[in-house]
Amino acid sequence: MIRYTYSGSGFSAYSDPIGVYGRERLQHFFRAMLRIRSIEEEIEKRYHLDQMKTPIHLVIGQEAAAVGACATLRIDDLVYCSHRTHGVYLAKGGDLKSMLCEMHCRRNGCVGSRGGSMHIIDPSAGVASTSAIVGGAIPIATGSALASKMRGEDRVNVVFFGEAATEEGVCSESLNFATLKGLPIVFFCENNFYSVQSPLATRQPNRELQRWAEGHGLPAVQVDGTNVLSVYDACRAAAERARSGGGPTFIEARVYRFRAHGGAGDDSRTGYRDVAEREAWERVCPLESYFDFLKRKGAMSDAERERMRSEIAEEVSAAIEFALASEEPRESDLYRHAYAD
Repeated sequence: MIRYTYSGSGFSAYSDPIGVYGRERLQHFFRAMLRIRSIEEEIEKRYHLDQMKTPIHLVIGQEAAAVGACATLRIDDLVYCSHRTHGVYLAKGGDLKSMLCEMHCRRNGCVGSRGGSMHIIDPSAGVASTSAIVGGAIPIATGSALASKMRGEDRVNVVFFGEAATEEGVCSESLNFATLKGLPIVFFCENNFYSVQSPLATRQPNRELQRWAEGHGLPAVQVDGTNVLSVYDACRAAAERARSGGGPTFIEARVYRFRAHGGAGDDSRTGYRDVAEREAWERVCPLESYFDFLKRKGAMSDAERERMRSEIAEEVSAAIEFALASEEPRESDLYRHAYAD
């Protein structure tokens, strides 16, 4: 049974993208998404070798959400996210070598081999915190936004989470508090309809998450999460609102993951979702549909895409080699970042 279908309108509303966004920015969006996809596919291809000592949660299919959102942010703006970290980390400017070293449990990983894929952090890129606990990053980000306001900082805080996090009480509490205090935060919900193998319909009543969020008194919008321009437009407005003192915004981006909840490969054949459903969403792949749009509008060519592929492949290969050649943790590292009375 197909439960969830694509309901977006594609790129039909964008008649003059070059005039509105500029050719360079349009291509930047595509390259950033292609880079994330290429990195994820390489991780997936190599995962069976057991060189990466960490669980993984791939973002294949959800690249437009991370790229569109992070493209609106400055380097000193802070992002927080859940266990599906790779897309946000890379889109926000995180270092690929540091990420892969972390996943290979090397001492020069971005968290010193302590975090793995689910707990990637990099203050230099504004990746402030990640949490594998459902909804765990939301109150932390809300507290950070409170600190930003109290300090008078020109800073936006963005927290990424899945639709299952809206079922946690702390999510409602954070929305309420952020609205009450007018905090500079964007709540970015990536609704991919599934929490592990539990579909949305078995966990929540028939409701629009956007409407649910509005009940907390803050502006809320629903966007096509496979459309990088739609995500960018919504997040730019939300970031500007937060930065100007207008308070929080809730964004529901409807996306779809093409792979299993965790690990490599697809698990649709286990029966929790219909294979035909996944295949239907793959036909609106955020990369392919966006490239087709750019090509039609004269903003990108096949040759330019292939050049990008080649450059990214070289970068990924070098980063993998760097990670494998990097030093493993030492016994003395056990005492680093440890605190006791």
